[in-house]
Amino acid sequence: MSGTRRRSARTNGHNPAEEAPEDDAAAPSPQDQMETTTPTNGEPPETKLADDRCPACTPETIAQLDDEINEQWAMCGACKIWYHWRCAGDGVDLDTIDKWFCKSCLANDTTGKRTITFRAPTRKSDRKRTMKNYANIEAGVNSDPKRFLKMMEGKEIKEDSFRRMEGSQVGMEWVEEDENAMKEPIVIESPEGLGMNMPDENFTVDDVGLLVGEKNPIEVIDVASQSNAAGWTVGQWVEYYNLEPHQRDKIFNVISLEISGTLLADRILPPRIVRELDWVENFWPSTRKGKGHAYPKVQLYCLMGVQGAWTDWHIDFAGSSVYYHIMHGSKVFYFIKPTPANLAAYERWSGTEIQYNTWLGDLVDEVVKVTLTAGNTMIIPTGWIHAVYTPEDTLVFGGNFLHSYNIQTQLKVRDIEIRTQVPKKFRFPMFTKLCWYVGDKYMKDLKNGVIPSPRVLESLSSLVEFLLSETRTLERGSIQAKKEAKEQIPHDRVKDGPALARELSWRLRHASGNVSDDEHMASANGVGQKRKRLQSRSNSPPKFRNFRPRGWDKVVEQKEEFDPKILHLKQAEEIETWTAWDDHQESANEPAVEVSSRKNVVTKVRRKAEGVLERERIERIVEVWTWKS
Repeated sequence: MSGTRRRSARTNGHNPAEEAPEDDAAAPSPQDQMETTTPTNGEPPETKLADDRCPACTPETIAQLDDEINEQWAMCGACKIWYHWRCAGDGVDLDTIDKWFCKSCLANDTTGKRTITFRAPTRKSDRKRTMKNYANIEAGVNSDPKRFLKMMEGKEIKEDSFRRMEGSQVGMEWVEEDENAMKEPIVIESPEGLGMNMPDENFTVDDVGLLVGEKNPIEVIDVASQSNAAGWTVGQWVEYYNLEPHQRDKIFNVISLEISGTLLADRILPPRIVRELDWVENFWPSTRKGKGHAYPKVQLYCLMGVQGAWTDWHIDFAGSSVYYHIMHGSKVFYFIKPTPANLAAYERWSGTEIQYNTWLGDLVDEVVKVTLTAGNTMIIPTGWIHAVYTPEDTLVFGGNFLHSYNIQTQLKVRDIEIRTQVPKKFRFPMFTKLCWYVGDKYMKDLKNGVIPSPRVLESLSSLVEFLLSETRTLERGSIQAKKEAKEQIPHDRVKDGPALARELSWRLRHASGNVSDDEHMASANGVGQKRKRLQSRSNSPPKFRNFRPRGWDKVVEQKEEFDPKILHLKQAEEIETWTAWDDHQESANEPAVEVSSRKNVVTKVRRKAEGVLERERIERIVEVWTWKS
C-alpha cells in the first residue's frame, strides 16, 4: 500500500473521497521547476500540527486553513521547501504559475536568473492528461509499464512458506501464545471466522463509484512512471476501469482510496484481530473520532488495479501492518523480510536514482512470492518490504494499523522515512500524538495494577524511548523544536508530557523487574552521557524531574519498646545460624544473655479508584543480644 521511499507513500489526508498516492509526483520540469500538490490536512485550524505548516504560515493563515478544502502547496524551485500557496502566493492563481521561487531565495539571488514565470494560456479540454515525470526522463527511465516485470526476469524468487490459517484461529489467543504471531505474513483463504464484513460477491467498481460519489476527485497513478496522473474523478476512473484491456492506452492504478465517512464505509468492517490490535481503534479517544474530528483515517481503503498494474517496492507508512482482502481478481506480492541488513539496503535504494533501474531483490538476501485470489485475506505485519503485481482487473479492500507487539520496527521505519525525506503529508497522520495517547493508556493500566504481557512489555520500552526523546526536545530543543513538540501532545489527556514519559519509564522498569535507579538519559544533541557511579546511593529512590511516585492517603506509624529479658543460651559462633527467626531452647548451664527489643509498625492506606482501596502493613522488629561475661 503506502510507501516510505521519497516518491512512494500513502497520503495522510483525511478527505473521505480522496485516496493516498503511493508515489509523490515528480517535478514537472527538469531544473528549478515548481511542484504543486493538494494535500488534505487533518487538524482543526486552532490545533494545526507542525506537519501541516509551512515556513510562511502566520497565525492568521493557520486559522484560515480549512480541513474540508484541499490546500494547494508549491515547492520553491531553489531551496526545494514546500509552502502553502495561500501563505506564499500573494493571491495569484497557482494554475497560471510556471516556475516559482520563495521570497527568501529571490532576495538572496546574486545571479539574477531566478524569475517567477507564468504559463501560456491553454485551450480548455476535458481530456485527462498525465503529468510527465521529467526526473525519470533525465534518469533515462523509459515509459514502459512492463519494465518492472522485465527487470526481474531471470531473478531468483522463492515461493512462500507463510502460514495458511482459518479465520477462527486468527485472534488474540494466537497473538499472545504464538511467539511468531504478527512477525510474518499470514494468508486466510476464506473469510469465515475472521469477524470481518465485506460487500457481497456481486459488488463491482460501479458500486464503488455510486457509494463514494462519481464527481469526487481521485488520485490515480501512472504505472509506467510511478507518478501521479492529475485531473481524475471517481466517475472517470470507473469508465476507464470498465474498458477492455486492449482499449486502454496506458496502465493506471488506484493505490488506496480512503473511504471513511462515505456510504461505502458502512459496508466494510476490518477483521476482528485488526480491531483488537489497532492503536487508533483502542487508544484514540472515541469522543474525538468520527465526523467533524481530526484523527488518523487509515483503516478503510479501496484499491482498484487493472491488468498489468505494478506497485513498486515500499513499506507502509510508519511500518504499519496491513489487512488486505481480495474481492475480485488476483494479486501477486513480492516480499522482503525487514531484517536490519534488508532495511539498510532498502534505505539506500529508496528515493535515489538506482531505484529506477535496479531490482531491489539484488541487494537483499531473498525475495518471496505470494499469490492471492478472490476471497483471500492477508495480514502483512510490521515493516515488511513489498511490491505488488496485478495480473487481472482487481478490486481490493484493506487498511493500515499500528499495534503494541512490534513498536521498535514501527519507529525504525519512521526514522527511515525521515532520513529519506518522505514528505510529511505522506507519513502516518498524527503519529506522535497517537503515541502519547498510547503511553497515557498504558500508564493508567500500570497504575491500576494491569500488567501487559511480556511481549508487549518488551515492545513498550521502545515507545518509552521515543516519548523520552520528545521530552528532551521539549526541554532542550530550539524554540521552534519545542513549539512543534508541544503541539504534538494531546492536552485533552496528557497534561504534563515529560512527567508522563518519565513515570511510564519508571513503572515499566518496575513491571519488568528492572529496578535500576537511573533513567536512560542523553545529552541535548542526542549523544548518550556516561552513567555515574551509584554505589553510594544505591538504596535511594529514583529521582525524575516532573515526577514523584504516588503517595499514600494515610500513614500511621506505631513504635513499641519491650523490657529487657534474661535468657541462658550458648553463644553461637556461626552468624548464619541467627538468620532463622525462631524460639531458642534455653539451658540453665549456659551463660546468661540479655535481650532488648523494639518493634515498629507502619500502616499505609490509599484509594486507587472508586470503590477500590489499597493498604500495606510493614512490621519491623529489632533485637539486641548481649552475653554477660
